[in-house]
Amino acid sequence: MTSTPLAATRPARSGARAVHKGQQTRASILDAALSLASQKGLEGLSIGHLADITGMSKSGVFAHFGSREELQMSVIREYHARFEEEVFYPSLREPRGLPRLEAMFRRWLARVSIEIDSGCIYISGAVEFDDRPGPVRDALVDMVRTWHTGLERAITIAREEGHLRADTDARQMLFELHGLVLALHHDARFLRTPGSVQRAEQGFLNVLARYRALPG
Repeated sequence: MTSTPLAATRPARSGARAVHKGQQTRASILDAALSLASQKGLEGLSIGHLADITGMSKSGVFAHFGSREELQMSVIREYHARFEEEVFYPSLREPRGLPRLEAMFRRWLARVSIEIDSGCIYISGAVEFDDRPGPVRDALVDMVRTWHTGLERAITIAREEGHLRADTDARQMLFELHGLVLALHHDARFLRTPGSVQRAEQGFLNVLARYRALPG
């Protein structure tokens, strides 16, 4: 058996440590960028500002993303990944049909309720980029549509399971549920209307009552 010289393993180990450290640094920058984007929007992101927040040089931050545009898209992807971990994947553990749909919407509502003070990147990003074509807008649209596709699929399954009326239009129901979330964000964050979260919850119950299949 031929042993590998210790010296030969050092470059590989050193390289692995460098990669791990680089990943940790990038994750720290993304944490700071997410916090900044939640407060100031995606357009509020800048390499210089993040360098100040993280205590890094501008060139050090730039090396991890390459451009402000790539930084914005990375923030969108990270936000979406966290959204899935908090809202989508836990809901999949619920039984198929209405229990899963209810879990998805209520977790979504809970997240938006928490983000009232900081801001939802999906919603604020739509305002910033609704009329600005480009890769940042495309990335944002793709992530929102991915979530909508999952929610629409949950509505369709609830209909197939017999929990919702057979004539339920999944896209229409999705539109109405999304409208509740937008109304909550507007009334709670912009108008500061008391009881907005409770009204959104009641709105959800009202929607379910209209689409729910009749017993028997």
